[in-house]
Amino acid sequence: MNRPKIYTVESVTAGHPDKVCDQISDAILDECLKQDPTSRVAVEALGSHGMLMIGGEVTTNANFDSEKIASDLYKSIGYIDELKIIAHLVKQSPDIAQGVDTGGAGDQGIMYGYAEGDASTEFMPSSIFMVHKLTRGLEEMRRSGKFSWLKPDGKAQITMENEKVKTVLVSCQHDENISQEDIRKALTENLIGPVVGDLTNVEILVNPTGKFVLGGFEADAGLTGRKIMVDTYCGLAPHGGGAFSGKDPTKVDRSAAYMARFVAKNIVANKLAKSCLVSVAYAIGRAAPLMVEAINEKGESMADLVNQKFDFKPKAIIERLNLRRPLYLQTAAYGHFGKPGLPWEEIISI
Repeated sequence: MNRPKIYTVESVTAGHPDKVCDQISDAILDECLKQDPTSRVAVEALGSHGMLMIGGEVTTNANFDSEKIASDLYKSIGYIDELKIIAHLVKQSPDIAQGVDTGGAGDQGIMYGYAEGDASTEFMPSSIFMVHKLTRGLEEMRRSGKFSWLKPDGKAQITMENEKVKTVLVSCQHDENISQEDIRKALTENLIGPVVGDLTNVEILVNPTGKFVLGGFEADAGLTGRKIMVDTYCGLAPHGGGAFSGKDPTKVDRSAAYMARFVAKNIVANKLAKSCLVSVAYAIGRAAPLMVEAINEKGESMADLVNQKFDFKPKAIIERLNLRRPLYLQTAAYGHFGKPGLPWEEIISI
């Protein structure tokens, strides 16, 4: 795909308020699928200043405690404050269920999948691969114990110009008693340099407000599904608008986006194109997609090949990618794509 001369990509840590909510939603989903693979789940969380609300629809035979799952997950991320948790979950609407029961899509929607490059960047744009390495590395620094002043919340941006790194921005939550100069030095030497490489002529910004002591729900509200660009392609490829976390695979918002990525990646990995954008759309209750398109780097359609080799019906996607299992918590931070081991990242022969 053609890109602007200058553009920016971003990522956030697992301790970012929105990502905390995504992980809570997917932890509940995983527990339901672990006990009952046929669970229908659509769970969202809202966190704000000492309070967490969990809502949505769950139809399952699983016996689970959403409040305990949320509390345990919150602490595992690294937060120590106690949350007041309110949960209100009901069964899936029968009007929606009757369409899903027959193999139809759980909702209308547009989904996209994209791939480019090679295995060195997991067939993702190199800038996205790099910015997730920054935030993941920031968390690894914190969990190593060598940088006790680091706290869970954080984020990063990379601005590219002519496909070269122009600016790196890292914001990290920290203890009160460390100077910004020491933070900048530690992050440049242990994170930014190792990830980016040559920093000549690269502008480096670290905590540009001058202070990031308050973080997480103490500083900002969080909401499931509010980081969909971070979850996908950072705006370098289209996104249909539907969030992923908290949704079981009958929701094509999630499963069809995974399938579109699977197809795009395999087209590129099999050297059938240098880049590939796959798009698909559904009507609620209908199994066959309304459209499937695939475009290569020249703007040429590859839809005939895709329709011949791949089935985008919801049940076929679930079966091909084996999605009725607890694998979603690992997707809820640092992007859903470009992670080895996930079924939609598998490379096959076409």
